[in-house]
Amino acid sequence: MGKDITDILNILPHRYPFLLLDAILEESPGEIVGVKNVSFNEPFFQGHFPGHPIMPGVLIVEAMAQAGGILAFSFLPEKEKNVMYFMGMDGVRFRKPVRPGDQLILKLKLLKRRGPVFKMKGEAFVNDQLVAEAELMATVDPVKSSE
Repeated sequence: MGKDITDILNILPHRYPFLLLDAILEESPGEIVGVKNVSFNEPFFQGHFPGHPIMPGVLIVEAMAQAGGILAFSFLPEKEKNVMYFMGMDGVRFRKPVRPGDQLILKLKLLKRRGPVFKMKGEAFVNDQLVAEAELMATVDPVKSSE
């Protein structure tokens, strides 16, 4: 079963203009498939690049990381009492440019979990063609109460 934007907003702390997921299409133990609809109205297209708009690769990786965050949170009983931090990325490769009008399909698979640390393999596709891939690491940290 998937998740719509309302569900995503209830899980991730990200908001416009940095929320880079539109929906979760599929979830299974240790795997997730998300979607990012790439619109010309994205604020980064103003400067990347005028007359030749290309989605920045770091934002493709961030979209993968956000889907991976939802995957990692699925293993936690008290999501609202934790925050997820991006720790690292390895083997990042950009295969094809992503342009306005593309739909990014983000596939994440859990490779390993050791305590609060998650390692995942992420792949991004447009029209069934691999456009980016990376191994991502994230950690969960309990939210500190302000009381």
